[in-house]
Amino acid sequence: MSSSHSAHAAPPKRSRTRIIVGFVVLGLLVIVVAATAWVGIRGLQAKDALEAAVPLAESIKDQIVAGDGEAAARTAARLGEYADTARSRSSDPVWRTYELLPFLGSNLVAVRQLAAVVDDVAQNAVTPLTALAGNLDLTDFKPVDGAIALQPLLDAQPAVTAADTALARAATNVNAIETDDVLDVVRGAVTRLQTVTVETSATVDGMNRAVTLLPAMLGATGPRNYILLFQNPAELRSTGGIPGALALLHTDNGSIELTQQASSTSFPQYPASVLPLGDEIRGIYGDITGQFIQNVSMTPDFAQTGALAREMWRLEFGVEANGVLSIDPVALSYLLDATGPITLATGDELNAGNAVQLLLSDVYARYDDPKQQDIFFAAAAGAVFDAVKSGKADPTKLIGALARAAAENRVLVWNADDAEQAILGDTTLAGPRPVSDDETNRFGLYLNDGTGSKMDLYLDVQTAIGQQTCRQDLRPQYALEVTLTNTAPADAATSLPAYVTGGGVFGITPGNIKTLVAGYGTPEVQNLGLTRDGVEVPYHPAADAGYPVSSIGIELAPGESTVLRFNWLGPEPFTGQLELRSTPLIALNDTASLDFTC
Repeated sequence: MSSSHSAHAAPPKRSRTRIIVGFVVLGLLVIVVAATAWVGIRGLQAKDALEAAVPLAESIKDQIVAGDGEAAARTAARLGEYADTARSRSSDPVWRTYELLPFLGSNLVAVRQLAAVVDDVAQNAVTPLTALAGNLDLTDFKPVDGAIALQPLLDAQPAVTAADTALARAATNVNAIETDDVLDVVRGAVTRLQTVTVETSATVDGMNRAVTLLPAMLGATGPRNYILLFQNPAELRSTGGIPGALALLHTDNGSIELTQQASSTSFPQYPASVLPLGDEIRGIYGDITGQFIQNVSMTPDFAQTGALAREMWRLEFGVEANGVLSIDPVALSYLLDATGPITLATGDELNAGNAVQLLLSDVYARYDDPKQQDIFFAAAAGAVFDAVKSGKADPTKLIGALARAAAENRVLVWNADDAEQAILGDTTLAGPRPVSDDETNRFGLYLNDGTGSKMDLYLDVQTAIGQQTCRQDLRPQYALEVTLTNTAPADAATSLPAYVTGGGVFGITPGNIKTLVAGYGTPEVQNLGLTRDGVEVPYHPAADAGYPVSSIGIELAPGESTVLRFNWLGPEPFTGQLELRSTPLIALNDTASLDFTC
């Protein structure tokens, strides 16, 4: 009896252990289920917040650019709430623990990092920019009595610099998010934020450079002088065209005056280059680059163009300028869209629709004397300058016009002060040779007129660029295809003025167009030469500041066309984008994607 009673009174030790283990397993299971539900619910909340936040970031960028401070502030407040929600829901200890799990963890890591970037942008970039947008109005930058108020630019510097720093950091962080092993929805969110962040970062970077550099250039710390080159693309040069007309701008505490005008005939042929030229430039473009004001823009490096023009101006007029600016008639037409039509002293109406035709074609039919042509150019440019300076231009359209011209390389800036020039860095405004990066290989195409005339009004240029990988070591082959066509009428020799055709003075048959074409590879590639209409032809191989260059002279009769293909071999596998930076022609054509076989 006692033995039986004892057996019923207490379960065996093994049974008790099983019960305890069962409760522990059940408890762990409950914890895991609860934690999983916690992560899942918070993950959905973070996802919803992020999906709502990213479009708001896009809207704020447009509102700030438009100067709508009130709308930007409202949108920023909503963005801040969503960003904080996304960050807080994806950064607690339970979430971080689940990041250690296979597959699921990589998605959680990406979402957490994504939320952190959005929150960083909201707090440290959007907040200062919306405050700035609320306090600034584009009309603050309209000239009054010929002067631009500098204080708003100076006041904007801290906020823009802070936003620029935050956006640069955000762009770096979002690009570092690993997306190889994540769900498509997560990868899509990262890609979208990358696009928004990179685009906005580029916009704010430009704003930061502007508010930093413009006050100094406008004379905030003392008077300045800048030479203004009007490049004429009817006679091509690498950075646009010959500087047929020039002017001296004087700035002082925001005021801008056009104090002197000159033309190419104001400068002599110098017996030697006014500044030393490297052997590379001399070999490709010749000593004439530094001997004629018309040729200072033969080099694709605008910093060298600026230095040469500055020295020539000093030699002729005794003024050592603080820098050199450049603009062309196409850019003037964009400005005219902001100022409205202008009536010239000749009685001509200059407007956005007729500026290019009037300045690059009609003027040659009207005036045989180059001096008269230059006077007309100078008068037209001065009239546009006066219209902008008067403050009558629509500020939104004016900023848009300048941005468009700068994007097309029609506005260039060189500062003699190295520190100020460094602010421009490798932007298109500085006019450097093409600069590549990890994502994009940038090639160059530069054209110089060899006719000695204004026939490039009739030169059509089509471009295409591509790459193929055919080698076992996966080194890619790059090709740049350039199609040149002389669109002049068949009777150009007699129907066009001699000043336009050149009249055969430089040995070119009237009506023909001769062009010196230079293709620039990236600094690391191997030059494989070029073909013309599918046949290998002699060319001039060279190097310019480490860039491999292939150059060739092409002469085309009216109606004639030819196809050049520049070829290079890359140093290592590359899967990024290809871009082409080229001479800004009168009519720009998009560069096509080139398919070719090795």
